[in-house]
Amino acid sequence: MKPRLNYAKVAPGVYDAMDALDQYLASCGLEESLLHLVRLRASQINGCAYCLDMHWKDLRALGETEQRLYSLDAWRECPYYTERERAALAWTEAVTRVAEDHVPDAVFEEARRHLSEKELADLTLAAAAIGSWNRLSIAARLVPGTYQPAPRTN
Repeated sequence: MKPRLNYAKVAPGVYDAMDALDQYLASCGLEESLLHLVRLRASQINGCAYCLDMHWKDLRALGETEQRLYSLDAWRECPYYTERERAALAWTEAVTRVAEDHVPDAVFEEARRHLSEKELADLTLAAAAIGSWNRLSIAARLVPGTYQPAPRTN
């Protein structure tokens, strides 16, 4: 695959705008691991190879187990995820697939059992942001494999 757009070169404001969303999300209070988990799941749904590579590596750098990562696309059938994570994954899937079911009330009610209104608002933004990143990356034909997570400072 050959890349076809270089946003940083031809329209750096695209990355600036998207980075502003990510900066907000980094400080919104949701767990970093949860944010990457839902980003990875949305990227699976959207078929974004670049973002799959990125968020898989980010989660591994945070200490996520390979078992949970391998099973993510079948999270409903696996015992490896907390109720909070399940609610966040269901919400993320519904928001990502908004055209199919318009985010059903039952998904909202379950999410509200495990997430505050602010957390749900932030999670909705996270799903919208990764959906945009997926579309930008797929359209540009970004080549996966080169991303390296930032070094962890504990």
